[in-house]
Amino acid sequence: MKYTRLTKEQLEELHPEFIRFLASQQIDKAEWDTIKAEKPEVAEQELDIFSDLIWEGVLDKAEYMEHYSTNHIFLFKLGKETMESIIIHAHGPHIDLLTESGLQWLNENIFEDAVQVKRGKKDFGTNRNAEAFSLLQQGAILSDGTLYNQLEDMF
Repeated sequence: MKYTRLTKEQLEELHPEFIRFLASQQIDKAEWDTIKAEKPEVAEQELDIFSDLIWEGVLDKAEYMEHYSTNHIFLFKLGKETMESIIIHAHGPHIDLLTESGLQWLNENIFEDAVQVKRGKKDFGTNRNAEAFSLLQQGAILSDGTLYNQLEDMF
């Protein structure tokens, strides 16, 4: 397995797609029920293959990611061969960028000494999607890039 298996909730959301996936392998509902009952290891393999296909599609389309922590915001722009980043570090004992008040504070103090903004760029290794998936596993979320683009214009 290349990525991780989709959760039960994700699989339920993707039920129509999973049915099409099984149909592409000439597996109907009756046969799927038989596989689950008599060959659970084959059913597990099918779920793994389907999960990898979904993750691959999602990661191929991923353009922006964000990761928030108490004192940092990491913004990523994912190209085909390179990844650019904007990293915001807020200094201060009472700053919590995970809260609405912390984000409001950041908005009001973005150009002050208590806020450090850095930009970076790195080439992807041999597998762009694996690196992007690693960011997701570390807590990043997919985004539409609004914040990245706003800050890119400012800095």
